[in-house]
Amino acid sequence: MKNIYQEGLDKNAANYAPLTPLTFLARSAYVYPERCAVIHGQRRYTWRETFERSRRLASALAAHGVGLGDTVAAMLNNTPEMVECHFGVPATGAVLNTLNTRLDAETIAFMLDHGEARVLITDREYSPTVKKALAALQRTILVVDVDDPEYNGPGGRLGTIEYESFIAAGSPDFPWGGPADEWDAISLNYTSGTTGNPKGVVYHHRGAYLNSMSNIVSWGMPPHSVYLWTLPMFHCNGWCFVWTMAANAGTNVCLRRVDPKLIFEAIRAHGVTHYCGAPIVHSLMANAPAELREGITHKVSGLIAAAPPPAAVIEAMAGIGVDLTHVYGLTETYGPAAVCAKHGHWTSLPLAEQVELNGRQGVRYHAQEAITVLDPATMEPVPWDRETMGEIMFRGNLVMKGYLKNPKASAESFAGGWYHTGDLAVMHPDGYVKIKDRSKDVIISGGENISSIEVEDVLYKHPAVIAAAVVATPDPTWGEVPCAFLELRDGASASEPEIIDFCRQHMARFKIPKRVVFCTLPKTSTGKIQKYVLREQAKSAAAIE
Repeated sequence: MKNIYQEGLDKNAANYAPLTPLTFLARSAYVYPERCAVIHGQRRYTWRETFERSRRLASALAAHGVGLGDTVAAMLNNTPEMVECHFGVPATGAVLNTLNTRLDAETIAFMLDHGEARVLITDREYSPTVKKALAALQRTILVVDVDDPEYNGPGGRLGTIEYESFIAAGSPDFPWGGPADEWDAISLNYTSGTTGNPKGVVYHHRGAYLNSMSNIVSWGMPPHSVYLWTLPMFHCNGWCFVWTMAANAGTNVCLRRVDPKLIFEAIRAHGVTHYCGAPIVHSLMANAPAELREGITHKVSGLIAAAPPPAAVIEAMAGIGVDLTHVYGLTETYGPAAVCAKHGHWTSLPLAEQVELNGRQGVRYHAQEAITVLDPATMEPVPWDRETMGEIMFRGNLVMKGYLKNPKASAESFAGGWYHTGDLAVMHPDGYVKIKDRSKDVIISGGENISSIEVEDVLYKHPAVIAAAVVATPDPTWGEVPCAFLELRDGASASEPEIIDFCRQHMARFKIPKRVVFCTLPKTSTGKIQKYVLREQAKSAAAIE
């Protein structure tokens, strides 16, 4: 039965438009046409120019038959071309598939095939990998080469046209509009694929719009912020910050690679106010020589995510004057969908307590409906007692459409009306979530559950340790025991007995690593330590012994 508010009050062109982040670019170009939008080496583009270049890209793609439901892949660094792809590709109705530049040719070929890419826009730095990937495809696609002046290394062109020539043929007056339905796909992001082929995570325009705005509100970004691209734009579409910066009418400062020297130079030169990154990025900054940080007197805000931040990293960043905010999310949640929202009285607490509070995964983002910790068997909430573990689950607009061509995996991940993250956590009495471990990373030793993160937090406190990862290794008596892989600071030294003795002073005996390996830890392009690689190494070593 209809109520009085349903009669004659329908959607129409005057009162409804599908949500899309494409509107942010058009607005900034209209309101702030001459403000600097993108800085990359010697190149500078205003918001008017960025809008024009994005429209030319859309026009050129459309001229090659790209349209609704097609896929355009991008194998690019953090460059102006990647910014433009985030607007120009979806403006045609197509879906942008940003590729991880560290992947091998076989995986890239799988993604191009699975996503049915019609066009590939690729930086010449990756031509050796891309050439092999293209050779593995059973079809021909249009390849557009990006020849970035900031890159002076090896690599040739693979396509029939270079990016600048390609967009020059497009029209700056290409009609700019959003999708007919905000549920339409805007981007395709593949998971790491550590347990098989990667899964294709599909984002919609509505979620991209809302998370772009949530980044501003949940982080408290002022208008015209200056954002440094230490986070790869290919990773969850740069946590949606490409679209966020258009909404903010701020400035994108591009970096091809993460290097502490380049980071601090950019902060000084351009007055960078904000940046994002995994714990390893912040650790590199915190441990950089003091002279690199000289001359930076303004406030710099950083988002930390991608892995639970060690307490030592949070404390170190506070020591050099960077205001860190911890966010949490996954590829399936558009990047960050939860934030450790700060309270004013926390600043009056001892530093150790501040670090503990700020190290939690926190509460839902403004545009997310809910984050909670449930017993995955009963789907009942766990007590807010800091101890009872369950699985973190999300629901709301900041959850993917689903996995491309994989209804079974989609249904499993959405079971019970929640998105299942696979992360194990507890609820604190104030309703904040705290991760204890990934379900696959929990070490079960003699029937006792050991959190690898808890052991890692202790290891990070050792003065010689710059990075730590703890995984299970088989043990004939206990089933499995902790094995620690450690990366040491430059010039520092430590021995296995020394590390074990250090752990003995800070944790229960059954949690102490039984084996310590010193090495350079394998990491993803976003700074996550690849524990699956270490698990295999630990198993192999145990088998030999």
